[in-house]
Amino acid sequence: MMHPLNGVRIVEMAGIGPGPFCGMMLADHGAEVMYCHRPGAAPDPRDPLLRGRRPVEIDLKSPEGVARIRELTAQADGLFEGFRPGVMERLGLGPDVLCADNPRLVFGRMTGWGQTGPLANAAGHDINYIALSGALHAFGRAGGKPTPPVNAVGDFGGGGMMMAFAMVSGILGARASGLGTVIDCAMTEGSALLMNMVWGFRETLGWVDDRGVNLLDTGAHFYDTFETADGKHIALGAIEPQFYALFREVVGIADDPAFDAQMDRTAWPDLKQRLDTLFLTRTRDEWCSLLEGTDACFAPVLSMSEAPDHPHNAARGSFIERAGVVQPGPAPRFDPPPATE
Repeated sequence: MMHPLNGVRIVEMAGIGPGPFCGMMLADHGAEVMYCHRPGAAPDPRDPLLRGRRPVEIDLKSPEGVARIRELTAQADGLFEGFRPGVMERLGLGPDVLCADNPRLVFGRMTGWGQTGPLANAAGHDINYIALSGALHAFGRAGGKPTPPVNAVGDFGGGGMMMAFAMVSGILGARASGLGTVIDCAMTEGSALLMNMVWGFRETLGWVDDRGVNLLDTGAHFYDTFETADGKHIALGAIEPQFYALFREVVGIADDPAFDAQMDRTAWPDLKQRLDTLFLTRTRDEWCSLLEGTDACFAPVLSMSEAPDHPHNAARGSFIERAGVVQPGPAPRFDPPPATE
């Protein structure tokens, strides 16, 4: 089966979190990714982030190991690493060396703070990067403290996925120009970029910096999660007027004038309390029977153990099993175009 990145060769310097996620994305779509790890630290086949690689054991503290990396990158399209700034240079494997060996090489560098700036050499994790970028401040309930969305926004959205995009972009550019590039992928900037729509909303929709009082941050009664009679939860996102009207009709509140003022922010707290009470009258499955598959913009809130068995996910094969571990499959999908005469 042909994949979009068939024929692309990448050297991955082993790391944790966002680096392996980037390597997984590239490998999922056909790139040959050589996972260069220290002796005795071979990838665990049960780890979804490490699927699809070719492990290469290398001792970077030895001249032989350094020479091996140079040999691999001389024949590669790209290399990416997630060390602190300066580590690759101290190993004798900085971009000045490797790009001299291979002028077409795309050298990807991913860190939390970026390669330059006052914090460049400080330790940190996802929570710190999204705090500095302005993203973390937006996540949480009204009156509550900021709530980290696990490490999806900094490590994976603003880091690993951004780096995968940058690597492919750099390789396309190198193939056109014959010259590679050095990528400075900072999770602070990547996570800030993910919030660009909200930055726009500050100007166009009156988004304010208080948590839990805006359209998409659980402030609105029509965009939130609600508990059901069996202690489970559902998610509602009926933003557009036609979807909101359908929701009201299906759940039996179409004739309640209180819900007419959909975009009246002053009414949101009261309307949310009313929906809290309403959704507690049925179980999650009963609400699914009534609303799922309609244009009310509704879905059950599924646990990780439940999600693979949902009929929609099962029909699409959204989850796969590798080494006995159930995990999300490669995404997005690429289908061959229809045959033409």
